[in-house]
Amino acid sequence: MPTGGPTGGLVLRRAIRGQRRRVIAASLLGMTHQGCEALVPVVIGATIDTAVATGSSSALLRLLIVLAVLFLVLSTCYRTSARIGEGTGELAAHTLRLDLAARVLDPRGGADANRLPGALTSIATNDARRVGSVATVISYGVSAVAALVISAVALLDISVPLGLLVLLGILPLLWLGHRISRPLERRSETEQEHAAHASGVAADLVSGLRVLKGMGAESAAVARYRTTSQDSLSAALRAARSRAGHEGAILALTGVFIAVIGVVGAYLAMDGSISVGDLVAAVGLAQFLLGPFQLLTYVNAELAQGRASAKRIAEVLASPVTVEAGHDVPADRAAGHVALRGVSLGALRGVDLDLPAGSLTGVVARDPAAANDLLLCLAREADPAEGAIELDGTPLTSLDPDALRRVVLVAHHDADLFESTLLDNVRAGVGAAAGDGPASVERALQASAADDVARLLPDGGDTLLAERGRSLSGGQRQRVALARALAADRPVLVLHDPTTAVDTVTESRIAARLREVRRDRTTILVTTSPALLAVTDRVVVLEDGAVRAAGHHTKLLAADATYRAAVLA
Repeated sequence: MPTGGPTGGLVLRRAIRGQRRRVIAASLLGMTHQGCEALVPVVIGATIDTAVATGSSSALLRLLIVLAVLFLVLSTCYRTSARIGEGTGELAAHTLRLDLAARVLDPRGGADANRLPGALTSIATNDARRVGSVATVISYGVSAVAALVISAVALLDISVPLGLLVLLGILPLLWLGHRISRPLERRSETEQEHAAHASGVAADLVSGLRVLKGMGAESAAVARYRTTSQDSLSAALRAARSRAGHEGAILALTGVFIAVIGVVGAYLAMDGSISVGDLVAAVGLAQFLLGPFQLLTYVNAELAQGRASAKRIAEVLASPVTVEAGHDVPADRAAGHVALRGVSLGALRGVDLDLPAGSLTGVVARDPAAANDLLLCLAREADPAEGAIELDGTPLTSLDPDALRRVVLVAHHDADLFESTLLDNVRAGVGAAAGDGPASVERALQASAADDVARLLPDGGDTLLAERGRSLSGGQRQRVALARALAADRPVLVLHDPTTAVDTVTESRIAARLREVRRDRTTILVTTSPALLAVTDRVVVLEDGAVRAAGHHTKLLAADATYRAAVLA
């Protein structure tokens, strides 16, 4: 974890501090409830000594009224405290989910590094819920400790030895409970890690189900998930055994402690040091103490699991960013002049490119890794290891990533659609940059041939698409994704293989319309499609990570055998 990043303890403290008022309110109500419940055996003992033993009806009536008031107060406080406490946990978990979402969506990136989407979802749901539960159980723990203190004071009033026995025994029991919870904390962390990984693998397999079926790889996928699921199950069973052992050990300790209190109370009664009513009160308090001790056992277990989950949340929140945030903001009406000066990153080796404002440039990279690294640099999802990329003369590293992406849009080949209507998907990127809203959407639909897709759907553009657009064919999804990128109408648009699943007739129509709709806007096509490359002003060829050739598509086809093989294969 990076130095200075949030730790698990800090995440827990923030979750509790953010709900401080509610925690205090729930704790005060809980203390009142436990205090009234602890006084019940004391009042019953007093009833035996002052009313039953003396036969006083008035004293009996008064004490019965006191009992009724105690039960009324404790039941009201319990319900109110429980409602506030549960709400506190939900609010704390919600706040954590917002923090996690903000970190994952941070334009500087980094939170999703080496984490499957399903794993991040598990952290934002299960782990956030467990940490939120800590905010709930804090009031339970405070209430339980208050009950122990009130019981000890009551026992001191009955008998000093009994009171001291409770007071002196509480701290060792709490210390032992904390020590016993350590294995549960470790195993809970492992359990959550395996569960998150299993969720990530499951989501990954479901998203690629159609591909797996097409390859006939279902059995391999099932075997992979079965192994992951078994690992998760084993970790969950180890955590369950640890929790059972933890609760059993605490219950045994508290049982012995309460039995000792009962034995000492019986001895003092036989010795005449306390009355029969005092003995009844002492035994009642001893039995009552089982509740607070069990509550502390539950609190200990929740704290152990909450600490483990807080560590996992802290790891995401403290993830190092992929790119540093710049302070400059590009103009909304940026000209769109893009220049690469000796850019090296991954498969790229000293790439020099000058892409004038308003130009339509094709980039052919036979190595997919080089194409991917180029896209990462242009989107500023990664900064070059060497060299620089400039937008209108300003280095991208000095620009705020979020503001940059409002000017430069990189539409990746594997862009997903949302579970919404077709039109909502296309309008997703339309903002101030698009200017004319509905008109830009209509132009984008026509340019991408997505209007043909809409006409084939039951409710046209208002048809609800399935998750990731799975209700559409591959070519239809590509056209809708392309329409979304065009509708955004950014000054600089980078498209990566936008028509690989589209038939040749439609692709040619898209190519012709693309040039028109992107007139006077800088457009970069990273593709090997001859139909798209034919409408570009210039084509740049990357080979071995460096610029090997540049020129018009038709001239390169005639003069360069390597280029010809790449685009006509």
